[in-house]
Amino acid sequence: MKLPSVTIKQLLEAGVHLGHKTHRWNPKMDKFIFTSKNSIHIIDLVQTLEMIDSALQEIHKCITADGRILIVSTKKQAAESITTLAKETSQFYVNYRWLGGMLTNWNTISNSIKRYKKLSENLKKEKTGFTKKEILKMGVQRDRLERSLGGIVDMKKTPDMIIIIDTNVESLAVKEAFKLNIPIVAIVDTNSDPTGINFPIPGNDDARRAISLYCDLIKQTILDAQKNISIMEPKEHKPEEEIKKTKLKQKTPKPETEEKKDTIEKKPKSIFLAAKKLVSFKKNKNIQFHVFRRFIKKSQEIKRNYWSRI
Repeated sequence: MKLPSVTIKQLLEAGVHLGHKTHRWNPKMDKFIFTSKNSIHIIDLVQTLEMIDSALQEIHKCITADGRILIVSTKKQAAESITTLAKETSQFYVNYRWLGGMLTNWNTISNSIKRYKKLSENLKKEKTGFTKKEILKMGVQRDRLERSLGGIVDMKKTPDMIIIIDTNVESLAVKEAFKLNIPIVAIVDTNSDPTGINFPIPGNDDARRAISLYCDLIKQTILDAQKNISIMEPKEHKPEEEIKKTKLKQKTPKPETEEKKDTIEKKPKSIFLAAKKLVSFKKNKNIQFHVFRRFIKKSQEIKRNYWSRI
C-alpha cells in the first residue's frame, strides 16, 4: 500500500490552513483551530496531516475490497475537479444538485435513471417517429436528468463510502449516509459540524487550490488501490446428491390421515334432541337426501305421539 505523501508546506501553499471569519465559526470545531489572525481562524495543519493519512487508508481499504465511492460536492469551485476525479478513477459523482432521497429512496431514483436512459436512446435514433416539438421537450428532460443523475447512471446500489466537500452545503447527503451507516470522508471547515462524520479532514473547502490538492491525493490512492483489488474466491458448490439428502433431512414426515369412522348415532327420543340433530345433519355435506327425509318423518311421528298423550 503506497499512500501519497503530503507536507505542511504543500498544505500552506494550497491555503488549507485558512478558515472562515471568527464570527462565522462553529464551536464544535474548536479542537481543530490553531489560532486566529486578522479575525480569521487558522486550522491546525498537524491534525490535518494525521487525519488525511487515516482517511486515505480507509479509502484504500474500501477500493481494495472491491467497493465503490460516491464523491459529492455541488459547489462551482469543486464541480470540474470532482468530475475529472470520478471519470479517471471510474467512481460515481454528484456535482449539480443533491436530490432528496438519492440514497434512502433508491427505488424512485433508479426509475428516474431508467427514464434518462430511455430518453437518450430515443434521441440517438435517426427515425424516432416524434415531432420536432416532442423531440425538443425530450431533449430538455434528458439534459435536466443528466445534470443531476449523470454521475450515478451506472450505480446499481448504494455506495460503500461517500466523500463530501463542504458538509454545510451537502447536509442532506450527510444525513442520508448517516441513516444508512455509510462511512463518510468529509472536508470540514471552521464553520462546519463534524458530528456524524467518520473521517473528518479539517481544512479549507472554498479555495480551488485546496480542492485540487484533495482530489489529487484521493486520485492517487484510488489508482494505487485498484491495482491490488482482492478478487473473492468462488464458493465451492456441493454436489446435487448432498443437497437432496439435506433437503430430505429437513423435511419432517407428515402425520398419517386418520381413517374415517362410521358416524352411526342413536335416534333421538325427544323433539328437542331431534331438532338439534337436524341442525347437525344439515351441516354434514355427505348425507344422502332420502336419509334426511326419513329422519324428518320420524320426528313428526314423535311429535304426534307426544300431543296424543296430552
